[in-house]
Amino acid sequence: MNQRAEEAVLSVSPEVPAPAEEAKNPLLAALGERVRNLRARRGLTRKAVALAADVSERHLANLEYGIGNASILVLQQVATALQCTLAELVGDVTTISPEWLLIRELLENRSEADLRRARVALGELLGTAAGDPARHRRIALIGLRGAGKSTLGQMLADDLDVPFIELSREIEKIAGCSVREIHDLYGTNAYRRYERRALEETVQIYSEVVIATPGGIVSDPATFNQLLAHCTTVWLQAAPEEHMGRVAAQGDTRPMAASKEAMDDLRRILSGRAAFYSKADLNVDTGGQDLAQSFARLRTAVREAMAQAD
Repeated sequence: MNQRAEEAVLSVSPEVPAPAEEAKNPLLAALGERVRNLRARRGLTRKAVALAADVSERHLANLEYGIGNASILVLQQVATALQCTLAELVGDVTTISPEWLLIRELLENRSEADLRRARVALGELLGTAAGDPARHRRIALIGLRGAGKSTLGQMLADDLDVPFIELSREIEKIAGCSVREIHDLYGTNAYRRYERRALEETVQIYSEVVIATPGGIVSDPATFNQLLAHCTTVWLQAAPEEHMGRVAAQGDTRPMAASKEAMDDLRRILSGRAAFYSKADLNVDTGGQDLAQSFARLRTAVREAMAQAD
């Protein structure tokens, strides 16, 4: 996750309790589920979204629990805070044109493998994912904070004798300020633009490189598509408890404050992003492994993939 999102998770406010169970309108229940999933995918706490949308945290909680009959203006504010269209928030965006409907019908009930092949083929057809001959020599590590992307990424780059790039540092160079200041001064949408530009420039400059990406890079489909098209991606995976423990071991004690809510938020973020992380070419589970064991797994997986591509 990116630095701002991590701070939002690690600096939580008292949780708004769930309302008593009652009969829910199916439309409102589905709307609440979409809001929760979009918030988790963005790595944002309820407090952060409520602040950005200029609504009370209680009002947003009711909306998420499926009992909030929000006005269309409030829904627009929430959609803006979640960086999505109102159509995506309230319903299926693929109902907006006959072509969308026909494409959706072709893809409906297909397996994840079929959908992946369709996505790759469509990218090649439209020229947005043309074959990049250097793709297998650019290694991009994805995953939540605490996965070991920086440490293992530098070790892998040294082993392969290629440059190591932390995309967050490149974002800061382009913006001329820290990641936190980008969010504070310009907002999340501006951060995503800097993130995409940093990735594009890194891909243009380096044909061989190891890249440690921000955890939230999967939240922007356009940027993630670029990453998948131009890099061999590796998901460094671990349990939420291990992510939190590793961050604390690095000297950041904030995860231990309000730990139950922080862990709940982290689990939801991981759940919301797991389907996107799983699109990576390789999956290396570092759970229960020390640094040497994790690196050995990563090195073996990457070298085998590179050998197959040559």
